[in-house]
Amino acid sequence: METVRIPNAATYAPIALADFIAVAPLATRVLFGVSPVGRAVQVAAVGAYAGSAFIDWMERQGVRRVDFRDEFGADVDHLDEMPMERRYDDNTQLAARISEIFTSERRPRKDVAAEVDRHLTETIASMTGQRIVTSLEIRSFGIASLVFPFAVGSCDVLSGDVSLYRDTGYFEPHVIAHEFCHRKGYWKELHAQVLAYLALVGSDDPLLVQSALAERLHRNLKVLADDDRDRYLGMVYELDLPPEIDASLGALWAEPGGAVGKKMADGMKMVYDQRMKVTGQNGISDYDRGFTNFLYTFERSEDAKQDAATVSL
Repeated sequence: METVRIPNAATYAPIALADFIAVAPLATRVLFGVSPVGRAVQVAAVGAYAGSAFIDWMERQGVRRVDFRDEFGADVDHLDEMPMERRYDDNTQLAARISEIFTSERRPRKDVAAEVDRHLTETIASMTGQRIVTSLEIRSFGIASLVFPFAVGSCDVLSGDVSLYRDTGYFEPHVIAHEFCHRKGYWKELHAQVLAYLALVGSDDPLLVQSALAERLHRNLKVLADDDRDRYLGMVYELDLPPEIDASLGALWAEPGGAVGKKMADGMKMVYDQRMKVTGQNGISDYDRGFTNFLYTFERSEDAKQDAATVSL
């Protein structure tokens, strides 16, 4: 099978080059003042970032991407709306499966990243005939977390830098898989959600399967809650899940501190939603309504190449 290697050289730098570029003007002024040395440091950072991004872009030109409409009978612009009754039924089945396979195991992030990437690479390769080999590096901070306080992680699609901003508990394998999808060239959020889910739920690794099912449940709950956190938490506790999963689900919908923090988060969500729409996506709803509708559409499709049994409950 063909292998495409994307170097992601920027991901091995001590700090994220994109972050350094953002703060370089202030940092170099403090350290070196307005001097040739300070300007040289800034130019070097920009050059390293641009060089790495260009090399990665060149390698991505040889990547064959998954044709979602062909493989699943569903895509960003082809989704059937899942009935509310079906969502409630799915929640019951998801909760039962999670309780049945529950594992309290937690592994080092580095080990989880390697296992997640292996399954993700093979899942994509099974449809495209290509293994896309990328970096396994993950950072624990990114300036984007200050701009988008509601986010749990991000990927710089130019450099491939992945950052996780907080511990998401048993959801971490899915968060890693989602961001690694971006690193491999799938920049649409719905596509990343779907590929991450399929890779983990089909892995036969209890920790990864649990994370995928919990993510699907979380997104379904978000749709049913309709932006009402109290309603969301009430539905979580009614499902009688293991307390560890309850805690992880509750933590995912953490309210920003204070009225100012909430207004800032709401404002940035609107900005992010518009950015997604401008780039050919349906908006921030692709994370939850779009994702769950995609699986529902796939299950009902009569012309999908992939076996819908992989997402059936």
